[in-house]
Amino acid sequence: MSRMEESLTRVLGPRTAKAMESALGLRTVGDLLRHYPRRYAHRGELTDLGSLVEGEHVTVVAEVVSVTTRRMRNRPGWLGEAVVTDGRGRVRLTFFYRHEYMADLLTAKLRPGTTALFSGKVESYRDQLQLTHPDFEPLPGALAEDEAQALAGQPLPIYPASARLQTWSIERSVHVVLDTLEPHDVPDPLPAALRERDQLPSLLDAFHLVHRPTDLEQVERGERRLRYEEAFLLQTALARRRAAAAVLPASAYPPRDDGLLAAFDARLPFTLTAGQSRVGDTIAAELSRPHPMHRLLQGEVGSGKTLVALRAMLQVVDGGAQAALLAPTEVLAVQHQRSITAMLGDLAAGGMLGGHDRATRVALLTGAMPAAARRAALLDIAGGAAGIVVGTHALLQEHVEFADLGLVVVDEQHRFGVEQRDALRAKAGAPPHVLVMTATPIPRTVAMTVFGDLELSTLTELPGGRQPIRTHVVQDANERWVRRVWQRVREEVDAGHQAYVVCPRIGGEDAPDDAPPPEEDGAGPGTGAPARRPEVAALDVVTALRAHPDLAGLRIEVLHGRLGAEEKDTVMAAFAAGDVDVLVATTVVEVGVDVPNATTMVVLDADRFGVSQLHQLRGRVGRGSAPGLCLLVTGPAPAATLARVDAVAGTTDGFRLSEIDLEQRREGDVLGAAQSGGRSSLRKLRLRRDEGVIAQARQDAAEIVAADPELTGYPELAAALATVLGEDRQAFLERG
Repeated sequence: MSRMEESLTRVLGPRTAKAMESALGLRTVGDLLRHYPRRYAHRGELTDLGSLVEGEHVTVVAEVVSVTTRRMRNRPGWLGEAVVTDGRGRVRLTFFYRHEYMADLLTAKLRPGTTALFSGKVESYRDQLQLTHPDFEPLPGALAEDEAQALAGQPLPIYPASARLQTWSIERSVHVVLDTLEPHDVPDPLPAALRERDQLPSLLDAFHLVHRPTDLEQVERGERRLRYEEAFLLQTALARRRAAAAVLPASAYPPRDDGLLAAFDARLPFTLTAGQSRVGDTIAAELSRPHPMHRLLQGEVGSGKTLVALRAMLQVVDGGAQAALLAPTEVLAVQHQRSITAMLGDLAAGGMLGGHDRATRVALLTGAMPAAARRAALLDIAGGAAGIVVGTHALLQEHVEFADLGLVVVDEQHRFGVEQRDALRAKAGAPPHVLVMTATPIPRTVAMTVFGDLELSTLTELPGGRQPIRTHVVQDANERWVRRVWQRVREEVDAGHQAYVVCPRIGGEDAPDDAPPPEEDGAGPGTGAPARRPEVAALDVVTALRAHPDLAGLRIEVLHGRLGAEEKDTVMAAFAAGDVDVLVATTVVEVGVDVPNATTMVVLDADRFGVSQLHQLRGRVGRGSAPGLCLLVTGPAPAATLARVDAVAGTTDGFRLSEIDLEQRREGDVLGAAQSGGRSSLRKLRLRRDEGVIAQARQDAAEIVAADPELTGYPELAAALATVLGEDRQAFLERG
């Protein structure tokens, strides 16, 4: 066993090890060494006390101005009060002691002029911020002048800590561990040739540089090494995944000159865009090979991804197999089935009167279908009569059997868990070809990581005829502007068009089941941000709009996830047919819904939605011959949240918005911590900042795996992959 896997109990003792595990989940030497400092302070620099936020647990460097103690009046014990400063502002510290001698120790340790680390929760008392009974650690003061000068310039690591385990306790433990390690105790996963090429320190040296630096240049050297290592390990795992997939057997489906695809292409009333033709040729070539395709197709909203996917499905059907399209919602599955059937015409009427002699069938399978329709669909799927199968998670159920599943198309990949995607692929005899579609443009760094085992195709052009969309932000505090929103809806309807009104939740007595995730911007008491009212609900809004004087006489309906399948279908069909003027909905209309006559999108509480959600919702309009209008109505919200909404209003470029979205999100674990459990494998790497590092690591990993797929010549690298990724994350990659 490597020293990195050694229990902290053996090195630090049971008491400290227990505190490390319970407070921070750190169990081994490697866990502790990879618990990196969050930032670095300087002993000669004081923390800006004006930046403290009520409710946060902070660690600050400050100078003591005064300390007093006195007996408490209304209860037993002693009260200690200290005032500390950063040279500009002041903050009060309060301490409570049972005995007088403990209060005397406080005055002995915190003399005026002492600089110390203080760690505690920021609270408010009589409208002033204070730290209540903080832990503290005086910094060395009585040193020789040369020692003091050296120490003053030395970075002071500030670790992610907790109320039970302070940063200085972590620092001491790290030093104890580092003092026990020799170079042979820390296997280095980076090949020596790569370290020498980029002049990177060894792993043990990097730990010393980030945990006990003498200057910030050392910190940067250590972090540069650790960032590259994280990228390289991830890219090596993905490269091995790609290499393994490349040699799997699969059925080949070369194009036919006399098949369904040729008949369909001959009927298209328009010319494919250059991007659709290019991507289509790539997919056709990959479907013709005896190894499974694994391709990610991304593109702007309305760029024609569904048409590209349909042509791929027809090529597979021409080869005698079936294609399954997995949609995230029932509304979208029904929409896909209808639009595909309409595009194919008699080519979708296999075995029916009037059907083309080469026709197939397009089956729909969702969880809420009537029993008779469900049985008929299951028979068509199992018997092979349905060459194209469209469905929701219902396709994943055990009793759904395919005659010969050759292609899996996953729409909106981010909405499906690993197990769900894996279940559908398992229904094929041989590994099926896989095409993943996303209408949320993906930054290059995310494509190289989250989807790093997929080849990437991008559609950037919009088909001819797509209309521009104007976007405006409306503050709901301005009653005149809000009134104008509903007047604009009325004007669009009077001009013969239709409108969506989207709300963040359904409403009613039940808990919201499709509301966007809560914001993490920290609005509310003590944060300096405005308090946020409850989200508006679709059921309340539809009632209010039906009574609104500006919308009198309009046909207004509601669509949400708690409606039954038949009711949802009826409402959506009525809207598509023009029998509904205004559709109040939740995010069930976020993707894929295509009603060309709808020109206006009103998003209420737009500040509760993410960048990509707002861009998707906006993409529901401007799909016909008339320009689109998107009105983003916002309530009181933190500045960062409103900036996100303003960013959406400022551009319709989904690729630019995806970069903004990445900037504002937390990194998370790109290998899916939520899906595979365990600690994040990315601590130093930042997808936005480190694009060049990730690209270089991808190239290096590909070359090493190509030359040595089993990594027999790199045992340290192979061991690190097993340790860092673990069995669960390896399974995540295998299923990805």
